[in-house]
Amino acid sequence: MNIEDYRNYCLSKKEVTEHFPFDEDTLVFKVLGKMFALASLKRWENGEAFINLKCDPEYAQELRAEYDSVKPGYHMHKKLWNSVYINSGELSPKLIRELIDHSYDMVVKGLPKKLRDSI
Repeated sequence: MNIEDYRNYCLSKKEVTEHFPFDEDTLVFKVLGKMFALASLKRWENGEAFINLKCDPEYAQELRAEYDSVKPGYHMHKKLWNSVYINSGELSPKLIRELIDHSYDMVVKGLPKKLRDSI
């Protein structure tokens, strides 16, 4: 998965917007104002691509145990976020998309009912 595939996939989801709220380097995707995915563009360009994704705590532990390319979220709440390293070749594009979907779904699930129903 390259940066454009990642960006296009995230933007294809309902009610998703992209932002640079922290600096000019960190690309953040939000669903109805809540973050579900973020990545450093500089690290991606340097071949160190990873995406921070929200994750169910138990599933996060399972993923970290199974894959070396899934680590506790860099600069994030370690229980709820994973850093998913793209360039190792360990994770298939399909699995990466599934993890993005899971993150999106986790955030949507946490939205107030009125906002969830608008999606």
